[in-house]
Amino acid sequence: MLSERFALYYAPARDDPLWQAGCSWTGRDPENGVPLAQPDLADIAVLTAEPRRYGFHATLKPPFRPTAPLAALHDAVRALAARLAPFALPTLHVAPLGGALALLGTTPSAALRACCDAAVEGLDHLRAPAPAEELARRRAAGLSPLQEAMLAHWGYPYVFDAWEFHMSLTGRLNEASRARLLPAAQAHFAAALALPRTVDGLALYHEAAPGAPFRLIARYRFGG
Repeated sequence: MLSERFALYYAPARDDPLWQAGCSWTGRDPENGVPLAQPDLADIAVLTAEPRRYGFHATLKPPFRPTAPLAALHDAVRALAARLAPFALPTLHVAPLGGALALLGTTPSAALRACCDAAVEGLDHLRAPAPAEELARRRAAGLSPLQEAMLAHWGYPYVFDAWEFHMSLTGRLNEASRARLLPAAQAHFAAALALPRTVDGLALYHEAAPGAPFRLIARYRFGG
């Protein structure tokens, strides 16, 4: 059981143009596993390899190894979603983030932050402790005192006060690739990002084995 991981993400609805734009940009639909044609840009398959493996999403509960059977995990996510109410997603824009490109919110959202915090805390009783080598790898990247505290308590450094909403579009880029891809990504997502949208559910993703692509295996609507 501990070779597989699960994660709780925000994923736009299948009929949302943002979902379609994100899946085509990254080159895979994580809900059905189908590869998709990407924009005709040099090296895009290589530069989007990391977000393609994880599937288009925004992280709420980071990937974790479960301590309970899948049925219990489904029940816990269903119960969590039933306690949450829909809310408006802030307007997003394409921007650099940590050397990569991502969709970021243009304004803070207390409702979005509360949703993320609830996901991290509400499922933590089903999370196995992170292996020592994973903790060491996180620390090797360099963590602030706050991030170190989050890692020690929650098994991941970028949660609660260290969390920032983002939907990854690339891996780390050099300056030339970032300058080339930024306007292309802005054009690719422009129509979808112009539309208002509501966060009204949670998406459960599954990594069957280390290094395997994450698949979206279930969606749960808020309010039951």
